[in-house]
Order: sequence, then structure tokens, then C-alpha cells
Amino acid sequence: MKAAFATGSHLILLSLILLISCRQDDQGAAATYSNPVIHADYSDPDVVRSGDDFYMVASSFNCVPGLPLLHSSDLVNWQLTGYALERLQPEEYYSAVRHGGGIWAPCMRIHNGEFYIFYPDPDHGIFMVKSADPAGPWSNPVTVMEGRGLIDPSPLWDDDGRAYLAYAFAGSRAGVKSVIMVTRMKPDGTGVIGDPVMVFDGHDANPTVEGPKFYKRNGWYYIFAPAGGVTHGWQLALRSGSVFGPYEVRKVMHRGESDINGPHQGAWVNDRSGSDWFIHFQDKGAYGRIVHLQPVRWNHDWPVIGDDPDGDGTGEPVSGFRMPDGRRKQGQGDLQGRDSCEGDLNDLQIDDEFNSSTRGLQWQWHANPSVTWGYPSEAYGCYRLNCIPLPDGMTNLWMVPSLFLQKLPAEEFTATARVICTLRHEGEEAGMIVTGRDYQYISLKRTDSRLLLRVVRCIDADKGQPEELLFSEETDSDTIFFGVKVTAGARCIFSYSTDNEIYNEVGEPFTAREGVWTGAKIGFFALGNGVTNDSGCVDLDWFRVKTGK
Repeated sequence: MKAAFATGSHLILLSLILLISCRQDDQGAAATYSNPVIHADYSDPDVVRSGDDFYMVASSFNCVPGLPLLHSSDLVNWQLTGYALERLQPEEYYSAVRHGGGIWAPCMRIHNGEFYIFYPDPDHGIFMVKSADPAGPWSNPVTVMEGRGLIDPSPLWDDDGRAYLAYAFAGSRAGVKSVIMVTRMKPDGTGVIGDPVMVFDGHDANPTVEGPKFYKRNGWYYIFAPAGGVTHGWQLALRSGSVFGPYEVRKVMHRGESDINGPHQGAWVNDRSGSDWFIHFQDKGAYGRIVHLQPVRWNHDWPVIGDDPDGDGTGEPVSGFRMPDGRRKQGQGDLQGRDSCEGDLNDLQIDDEFNSSTRGLQWQWHANPSVTWGYPSEAYGCYRLNCIPLPDGMTNLWMVPSLFLQKLPAEEFTATARVICTLRHEGEEAGMIVTGRDYQYISLKRTDSRLLLRVVRCIDADKGQPEELLFSEETDSDTIFFGVKVTAGARCIFSYSTDNEIYNEVGEPFTAREGVWTGAKIGFFALGNGVTNDSGCVDLDWFRVKTGK
């Protein structure tokens, strides 16, 4: 099947990822926002405020670099600013793809003027990095607790100088789950003291309780924790007058009548006016875990998250609300007095002209990279991916570490790229891919001294299933434009062009599928045949995204 669609020159992105509605009514009412505030896979978000600035950290699992850091002045418009961990540790262990491993739910805190991130690796333990500035540099990881299955750490420095650490267990590694633990911690965060204490057992009424976030307010100790599972769960608040309990428990947010499944773990934070907010994620399948912002009010020292139409103390997610009282800094724009939000308020680095001497922040690998996989070239105006041979025994791309990927940027979008393929040897191939447990790609491949344009699909790649060829056509052009159009439900159709004007749809429609704890991703690959001298490559000239239908 062939079809065609046209595209013009590169467009400045308007309202990239964040589906934000800002308005002023006739009476001058406050500006509002719409959820989700980030329609991209920033799983397990945790947020802190420093003055007028908010900082977010999120899970990154096996993707490298890890621990993405985002900045906002208003909790709604976010910018990806960097990563706290350039390479995963242990170094050799993460030179191979470890789907579902790596960095799970991290927690960020500010203590004595320093930023701390505590993060779990479910196969190794709990670790800490810190920095005087969220822009870095960040310290090397310190092992806080060793142990398989330890997850979701959250520190608390108390008023008397003592420190504590709450955490949970991953049943897949520990064989134990649905309990929350608290232990004494060294005040410098470098280790724990004494035996851990179980402060909450969620079995039966609150199964799979996890993701604790430890706080203190008005003399009460609070642990915010989701229970019931990612897609069908609810949000709890535990409260006690003592660190080690006993804790009272309340369900403070559930799905209710909303269409937000979960809703799952996140962070309580206040703005500079003193208003309280809760940032959490919603699992949206192939799109990953997208980020929502909820208002919080307190009722007799219990939080109520979102809207509570029946007044029972259990809120439900809102579709939108007034903007937090966090004014954007001068030069970033001001929502006050504006009729609408403009796309330049949001910058999650989706497009890439590949004209820099550094890798764009949006790109990640599936394992610790080798310097030979790829590198930027400001002089040549490209990012070069070398044709890396498939590891031995692989029947598909599921375990290939050198995939160059970023998150799906919106519910509906069209991505196009100009690529220059220099395939020197038989079997070398380079292309654009949408990948998860299933994947599909469009590529150029050198076969029998010919250059073939191909579309290939793999269903159940995670189970080792082979690839299926959907389309193949000989071409004489090694410079080509690849495209993919993604519509609601993560339905993808690939295309190509020789002039960046008319794009020919090829292959069959493909519905993207999530990875292990992550959404699907989009990006590029370059594969070889094991030739060890002067392998082929692909030069990525640009990658551009237009959101919407």
C-alpha cells in the first residue's frame, strides 16, 4: 500500500509535549492549566522547590544517561536540563541491556544547602548522589544500603538532627512486597544505622504498597505511598506522631469518576504562596507514564489530593486547575495577562538539528555506551552512528544496546529525519525505529551490492520472536528522508521521501507497545555485519517533530 502526505519546512514547535490551556476570563480570573502537564514518559516523578524554582527527577531504568533532571518556574512548564548519572554502575554489568533494571523511583531532597538524590537499583541496592547545584556536577554514587529488591528510598532529616530512610521491597527480586520500612540513616546520607523497622503492612487492604515519600508537617510524620498497582491503584497517606509509628492510614486519592488510571506515586510540594500540590504519573501504555499535577488541601492535618466532590476525604484527579503561584522568571514569559500559552514556554528538547558538539539531552542509549557507537560533529553538522554488529545469538533488536532513542513526545505527532547512509559492507543497515516489546522500522540496507529500502516489524521481540519483512524496494539514493506519523492509540505508519515534500507511506500500520516499565521510544540504529575495519555509518542531519493530527 502506498499513500502520500506533504510536509513543509521545519516548523517551530508550538505546545510540544505539555497540553496546556491558559486563559483569562472576562472578569480577569487566574490563568489555568490542563492535565497532563507532561505527555511523555517521566515515571515516578519527585519534585522539590528551591526559592522560586522547582526541580524534578524521574526514573530512567536501564536507559543511559540516567536520572533525568527537569526545571520549572510554575510546576506546569518544564525543561529538561540534564542528568545526575552519566553512566550506570556497576559499569560492566550495564554494558549489556538490562530491561526493567537500572534506576527505579528516585527521591530528591535539599539538605544543608545541597541537593540529594536517593535512588534504588533493584538488583544491587540503594544509592545516593549529591550536588551543590542541580545543574551539577553530581557526585559519584555512594552505596547507602546493599541488597537485592530494595526500592523507592526517601530520606527525612528531622528537627533534632537525626536522619531516617523509608523504602519498600520489589517482590520480583526480594520475594517480599506490600510493606513499608523505615530505618535510621547517617546524617550525611552515606549509610544506615541499626535494624530497619516495618511501619506499615499493606497486605489485603492495600496490596503492593510501595513508593514511600517521607515528610514532616505540623509535628506529624507523613508517608505518602501508592497501593493497588500502577494501573488500578490509589494513593495513601500514612500519619503518625512518631517516626516508627504506629501510623494511621487514609486513602487520599483514587481514580473516582475520572479517566486517569492509577493514579500512581509522586511528590508533595508547595509553591511560594504556600499552596500545596501533588505531582504524580498515569500509566498510558505505549506513551509511558505521563505526568499530572493535582491541587492539595489539608483537612484536620490530612491531605486531600485533587477534587473531592462527595467530601469523603478521598480526592480524584482533576483535568485542570488554576496555575500555581510560581511566576515564570523574566525572559521566560509571564502567564499573567496572557490570552493563551505559547509553545516557547516548553522545552523538552525533542527536535535536533545535530549542529552541536554535544549530544542532545533527549537522546539515551539502552546501556552504557561505547565511544564507537556514535558521536556529534559540529564541524559536519551531524550526529554519526557507526554500524555496530549485532551481539552473538540475537534474532532481533530487543537486546541491542546501541539504539539511539528518545521518548514519544506527544499523543499524536509526525516525526521526520534527513539521514545520509554510508553503507560500505554487505549486510550493513541504518534506519528509524519505534520500539518497545514490539517494534517496527524503516531502513536502508546493503544487500547483494544493492541498496534496499525496507520496512521491518517484530512482534513479541522481548520473547525472542524473529523479524518480519513488510516492504522492500531497491533505491539508488543513500540520502533519504524517513518519516513516521503517530496517531491516537500509538498507531504508527512509516514513510520516506526523496525531496522532503512528498512522503510515501510504506509497510503496514503498526501499534506501538511499551517496554519494560517504560513507554515505547523513537530513534535510530546502525547495524553492521562484524567487519572490524572501517565500518559503515549513518549521519543524522536533522530530526523534527510536529505535534497534533
